[in-house]
Amino acid sequence: MIDFMKRDHLLGILPKDIPFIRRLIQTSFLLFCLWIGYRFLLFFNWATGISDRFVPRPPAIEAFLPISALVGLRQFFLTFHYDTVHPAGLTILLANIFIAFFWRKGFCGWICPVGTISNMAETIGKKAGILLSLPAWIDIPLLGIKYILMLFFLYFIFFKMDAKEVQSFIISPYNIGADAEMLHFFLSPSYISLGVIILLITFSFFIRNLWCRYLCPYGALLGILALASPIQIRRDKEICTNCGRCDRICPSSIKITKRQTIRTVECIGCMECVSTCPVKGCLAPSFPPKKKAPLLLIPLGTIATLLLFWLVAKSSGHWHSHIPPEIYRRIYQILRL
Repeated sequence: MIDFMKRDHLLGILPKDIPFIRRLIQTSFLLFCLWIGYRFLLFFNWATGISDRFVPRPPAIEAFLPISALVGLRQFFLTFHYDTVHPAGLTILLANIFIAFFWRKGFCGWICPVGTISNMAETIGKKAGILLSLPAWIDIPLLGIKYILMLFFLYFIFFKMDAKEVQSFIISPYNIGADAEMLHFFLSPSYISLGVIILLITFSFFIRNLWCRYLCPYGALLGILALASPIQIRRDKEICTNCGRCDRICPSSIKITKRQTIRTVECIGCMECVSTCPVKGCLAPSFPPKKKAPLLLIPLGTIATLLLFWLVAKSSGHWHSHIPPEIYRRIYQILRL
């Protein structure tokens, strides 16, 4: 029987190929998001009377409405009714929860466009020699910010909102027009919002993965769920030379050489540590207790899961919003965007 490592070799996949494959997948999804954003802009222009050309609203734009998706999930738990306003948003959230349980934080490490931009800033900062390593007394308290934000949203949505409040929010003009509000935020930000965005981008060149590491509540939730994942990065301490390459390259700043099993909420499953390890077989994705897994299992599992949830949602009528285009027109006018 051919083991997973030999199978990877037969397919021509080597650990050193992982960074290129990761950048390719990340860039592809980033371009897809930009295309979705452009299509939504065309729909928005039609709905607000800027253009006479009608372009269908792209459902995938709801991936940028995580709060609405959480409320939709809350409604699903309460009533078993699938969100009809932003069904694609709920579908994507469910897919990412499923991904976290099985493929670790594959969404964060391979798909998320914000993570991709953050990685680009990190690379530029590293090449420019301006990337800083924060001391533990600063780093550890900052790590708690995203978990505080996560708990705030979960408490407010899952414990403070009852069924009536959830339903009222979902059918409210604010929620229906949340996609346009999000677009308006980026196209015409306030001076305060613009200043915050500029600061976040600027500091991302100096502090590795600033948003993902310290501020993203979505990633915090997926990280906790990923603790249940059967996939883990395992270090063979018997052959490890403690060269420290894995520690230096890890985008989550995990001290890999101090662990035998990388099973932490901060691991995004990016496999960068595996790609840089100079000792063959020292670092590898594994199933408990020590069974090797294919090198590309996390990204392929992540992409396959997203496609499966999209296919099931689309074929079952749970992908496209049930709100007619004309209603969007009226909602946008009410919100005065």
